[in-house]
Amino acid sequence: MWARSWAGASAETISGGASAESWGWLAQLRPGPGISFPGSGSLPLRNSFLRRAAKSLTNIREVSSDPQIDTVRGFNRAVTQRVGALDDHYLARDRPLGEARVLWEIGTKGCDVRVIRSRLALDSGYLSRILRSLEAAGLITMSTSEQDKRVRTARLTKTGRAERAELDRRSDALARSMLDPLTVAQRERLVSAMSQVQKLLTVSLIEIQVVDPVDPIAQHCLRQYFAELDRRFDAGFDLANSLPAPPDEMRPPAGIFLVASLSQDPIGCGALKFHGDEPTELKRMWVAPTARGLGVGRRLLRELENRAFEGGSRAIRLETNRALTEAVAMYRSAGYREVDAFNDEPYGDHWFEKQLGDGVGDVLTESDTRYVARGPLGS
Repeated sequence: MWARSWAGASAETISGGASAESWGWLAQLRPGPGISFPGSGSLPLRNSFLRRAAKSLTNIREVSSDPQIDTVRGFNRAVTQRVGALDDHYLARDRPLGEARVLWEIGTKGCDVRVIRSRLALDSGYLSRILRSLEAAGLITMSTSEQDKRVRTARLTKTGRAERAELDRRSDALARSMLDPLTVAQRERLVSAMSQVQKLLTVSLIEIQVVDPVDPIAQHCLRQYFAELDRRFDAGFDLANSLPAPPDEMRPPAGIFLVASLSQDPIGCGALKFHGDEPTELKRMWVAPTARGLGVGRRLLRELENRAFEGGSRAIRLETNRALTEAVAMYRSAGYREVDAFNDEPYGDHWFEKQLGDGVGDVLTESDTRYVARGPLGS
């Protein structure tokens, strides 16, 4: 959906430093009473959003015994109505929201079709129909890679760039129409609440899967991990000087390698090495800078603990470096206790161990965000 800053709010006002363009539905604001756009004329004065939302919410029939589910569904109905998702002339233009959103995603530099499909989680057939419609309207051109005929790229035409700019202007106007009637304090509350909603919805999209450690996705994570260790350790990091963790020791049955992904992009990893009756060893914990603040490190840790417990382990241990202060804090907050060194890892300064049992798989709480991973978490 069209994502623009709200009432001139800069990207720095958004939690986690995300750019305004990453904010999905937050600025997909349907025209309110009295709002007009250049060239479109004034929109008719309709019932206010509050009256329409109130009518919708009072007509909700009870479909779930879970009040949280009811709240989420009611929120979804209010948002889709407010942002104009049901209108086939989004922002008083000649296309529905889906086409406008894809037009924005293509961007000024163009975008591969598979990337658009991944980012927006769109069915390939549905996306193809949208692209054909935009191409027929003269807004985009499609081309095929000479190196790989399977790769198709969409690019905006001159008309498409002008349409995208116009939709940006209208999105800004709509965002302001939501904020202008509010007091300064109310605006701050609304934008803060939107920030939290967007952040938590992003968290809900993160997936964790078992990946072979030699898979290109796993190797990407490991390269990023080692590079960050080299930047942060006082004397740098040389993998050749560290205790080995070869692929065979991080794949079943000897171990396991997990990758966390968001919209199919790898954003974190972690591994286990099983040692029979001895404690399981946790290795290669890392979170991408773009994903820090979302609780990925804590979630990976919890999943790895569950996997170790399911594999028969009753204890898990790890070593980490003193430069990774956030890692030390997170492990301690997760119930790990510092123990004597159990190996001769040259980069190890702290050795931790945790007994597994009650508490394995605990849900991340709000207080846990104090220790959310903000860097690599160990070796």
